[in-house]
Amino acid sequence: MGRIKGVAPRIAGALTVVLGTDQLPLRVRAWDGSVAGPAGAPELVFNSRRAFRRILWSPGQLGLARAYVAGEIDAPGDPFESFAALRSVGRFAEIGPFRRLTVRERWTLLKTVVVLGALGPRPAPPPEEADVVRSGKRHSRSRDAAAISHHYDVGNAFYSMVLGPSMVYSCAVWEYEQAGLDAAQDHKLDLVCRKLGLQPGMRVLDVGCGWGSLALHAAKHYGAAVVGVTLSTEQAAFARKRVIEAGLADRVEIRVQDYRDVDDGPFDAISSIGMSEHVGSAEIGRYAIRLKDLLRPGGRLLNHAISWNAGHTLPDPDSFIPRYVFPDGEMLSLSKMVGALDAAGLEVLDVEALRLHYALTLRAWVRNLEDHWDEAVQAAGAGRVRVWRLYMVVSAVGFETGLTGVNQVLVQRPGGTEPPLRRVGWI
Repeated sequence: MGRIKGVAPRIAGALTVVLGTDQLPLRVRAWDGSVAGPAGAPELVFNSRRAFRRILWSPGQLGLARAYVAGEIDAPGDPFESFAALRSVGRFAEIGPFRRLTVRERWTLLKTVVVLGALGPRPAPPPEEADVVRSGKRHSRSRDAAAISHHYDVGNAFYSMVLGPSMVYSCAVWEYEQAGLDAAQDHKLDLVCRKLGLQPGMRVLDVGCGWGSLALHAAKHYGAAVVGVTLSTEQAAFARKRVIEAGLADRVEIRVQDYRDVDDGPFDAISSIGMSEHVGSAEIGRYAIRLKDLLRPGGRLLNHAISWNAGHTLPDPDSFIPRYVFPDGEMLSLSKMVGALDAAGLEVLDVEALRLHYALTLRAWVRNLEDHWDEAVQAAGAGRVRVWRLYMVVSAVGFETGLTGVNQVLVQRPGGTEPPLRRVGWI
């Protein structure tokens, strides 16, 4: 056998070990200009030996993600193709925590690192990693506030570029694929209001109110009086400004407050959209009871949350999203969410699955990010922008492949007005 020439073939061989596959689904381009892998396949570019040092110390999803965030690996072209290819094979296609390499696989990887001249001490993680907020009691008020700040206080200018004018950071509802992001988000906001049965004068609590979009919609179009709570000071400042500009300060109040500290119920309706993922499996029962206690008899709660679609899956605290995007975040199965709401004494009225809608939403956000790349880097920094690009792309792939789903669960506290015989008014 002839001597291997160039760096790329060695990287490609080592990647098959890391991925746990005999068939590399990517074309590798190395810092010396060499290439390896199937022609026409999505390309990964290794810009630095340091990328392989990261992979040696964290041989899996986290090592690759750190190298990408640091700019040591690039995925030129369509990022969806590159990350879908990675997600399709070997260990990356498996459900659950990343399966560790065997001793023999680690030895093979080490030999490649030595040959490439990449051996050295463990590199420090990129500064965007969230270890700083992963201390203290999990889901204590202070730790939850730090986790929320890490994710949502990136900057309102940055989120405006990604989310667009709607400023809605959750799954849109698309009447058809070409509807456009803003129309789909407006449709989602109205759908939530209709499911909650809002009427003029109703008092509504919006848990995790974000930048105030649902609160504004409910007040403007349905005449509701809305209290929105968030732990993000930047979100609250932005939302309050929008409320004043809309002339709705008499109907919308935005608070920086933990939902567990809300004590001025009862409310006629409660919305919780994209918030319960921050609650955690151990706390979800208390979350459901707390919101039920804040509802008047006959009042409705709509819980909109991402879920695992392939049965219950334990979160891997060393994977990319918990470390960089949602510290302490936990997706639950739909059955666990419904079970918690039911156990709290809430009657289930409706469940709607929106998995493919979130894939469309994420692709729209990625397009927005790509269209404003230079401005986004200026606003939030190159590493943070790379984090968000990777997170949104891999999340879209997860929804498209059915690994994850997103569901709206509508429940009602018993007593008071009975629900309609059928889902008239919100379908």
